[in-house]
Amino acid sequence: MGKLRVLSGNDLLRIFALFGFNPVARRGSHVKLRRTLLNGIRQTLTIALHDEIAKGTLRAIYSQALRYIPETDLRRHFHAD
Repeated sequence: MGKLRVLSGNDLLRIFALFGFNPVARRGSHVKLRRTLLNGIRQTLTIALHDEIAKGTLRAIYSQALRYIPETDLRRHFHAD
């Protein structure tokens, strides 16, 4: 696995918007993103809106997102290869 990029919360909003996720709630510095599939299933991600996301947090968000988005599509946004 390549080195993780330095990403901000706004970068993550932009990345996940490409996959159809939209903000639905905000509490403090955390935003809940959701997309609804054609069959009605809702998929939810939570991200932090920090200027720079800590590497451990970024890995956790990446792992969480892999439940819904194939790694081949997501990897190029998170890793600097």
